[in-house]
Amino acid sequence: MKQPVRIAVTGAAGNISYSLLFKIAAGEMLGTDQPVILQLVEIPQAMDKLRGVAMELEDCSFPLVHGITLHDNPFDGFKGIHYAMLVGARPRSKGMERADLLEANAAIFSEQGKALNDVANRDVKALVIGNPANTNCLILSRNAPDLDPSQFCAMTRLDHNRSLGILGNKLGVNPSDIDGVTVWGNHSPTMYPDLHNATALGESVIDQIDESWYKTEFTPRIQKRGAEIIEWRGLSSAASAAQAGLDHMRDWALGSEGKIVSMGIISDGSYGVAKGIYYSFPCICEFGSYQIVKDLEVNEYGQSMMKKTEQELLEEKAAVDHLLPADTAESRENLRTSTDGQTQFDNGVDAASAYYKADRIC
Repeated sequence: MKQPVRIAVTGAAGNISYSLLFKIAAGEMLGTDQPVILQLVEIPQAMDKLRGVAMELEDCSFPLVHGITLHDNPFDGFKGIHYAMLVGARPRSKGMERADLLEANAAIFSEQGKALNDVANRDVKALVIGNPANTNCLILSRNAPDLDPSQFCAMTRLDHNRSLGILGNKLGVNPSDIDGVTVWGNHSPTMYPDLHNATALGESVIDQIDESWYKTEFTPRIQKRGAEIIEWRGLSSAASAAQAGLDHMRDWALGSEGKIVSMGIISDGSYGVAKGIYYSFPCICEFGSYQIVKDLEVNEYGQSMMKKTEQELLEEKAAVDHLLPADTAESRENLRTSTDGQTQFDNGVDAASAYYKADRIC
């Protein structure tokens, strides 16, 4: 059996995590042969609720779960972790300006970035799910000077999956038969779901759809799908967000099998996008890392859409720039191509924070 890996989940008592944790524990993220230690992090006020979640995980008797620990701060919760699923974030309250939301989340993700830098495994992969995900990811990365910026991602996989599902329904094909869809930019209503390089059953998608439907129905629907779900369900997307987070991390860790996936990653200047922001690009994952797919054709309409979402991210960056450590700015624009950290395994579960321990082998 493989050595267990450590996975931290923040906002672990929330709705998204309630769908996510049981999938991770069942092996849907890293495989059914990969044992895990779950390090669950919540705010102090939610620790009782978190214990209830841990009890349910225990009651499922997952064979892959070798330990569960409960934490009320990231410096304890991130010790030795190989994967971080950062779900918890400050939600936007009524009357709250976007700048206020960015600043409130800056405090959360600054602390988490420092914790990852200080106590996480050196090859940790961190996925920001909590919104505004792209700029939260920027804040996280800038506060982790000893980690490579490529070790951080913002989740746009939900938008990617939504595009596949809605397009598949339109064309009458299974989403798995579609490839080449790209979501560019910010996880916000400015995102650009690009179908110009997509194929369905090997044939060009753009030749099978009406341009008016694409621009006036499909694109706005992807951009505002979250609001549409709230309108019908009365609650925000939870199960689909959890599935997208799992899909993103699985492909990042195990490979996307040659398929293009959308990932919010540090911009290296590809496609003319400003360096130093976390922007969603088309990527292919293999060997535990990602590569931007180069030289895709982008028409004039696409370029204008990409610039619009880039501008929004630059404005968000400017709004929090005074909160970002200056000494990490240059390193985020002069990127290293790969990490040099090696996975370090540690079976131990800290007794002080342990809820569940099931790793005895003899």
